[in-house]
Amino acid sequence: DVQLQASGGGLVQAGGSVRLSCVASGFSLEDFCVGWFRQAPGKEREGVACTSSDSTYYSDPVKDRFTVSVDNAKNTVYLQMNRLKPEDTATYYCARTRSSTSLREARVYDLWGQGTQVTVSS
Repeated sequence: DVQLQASGGGLVQAGGSVRLSCVASGFSLEDFCVGWFRQAPGKEREGVACTSSDSTYYSDPVKDRFTVSVDNAKNTVYLQMNRLKPEDTATYYCARTRSSTSLREARVYDLWGQGTQVTVSS
């Protein structure tokens, strides 16, 4: 099956760290940009980051705090989240796209993992 499986969320205090994992099955990460989105209650889904063999982008709210990395041997993408803030509380999703543009827009992603909840307490 072609799928993405996200995990690693939880409850963390402000200033703490969490690492999310996204395991890809049925396709190679090297052929796609694999990214992370988040959605807080009552808000639209927001692009966080996307990484490909060429480049990585980060949204302004997470730049310098979050880092995306890839383990091609494990076909897994990680999102290391440091210096977490209460406003980072959301359900986080991984997704893939072949597009190299409009990476902040959910419409260009064709496969999504299930969400994993991250809650940051103040």
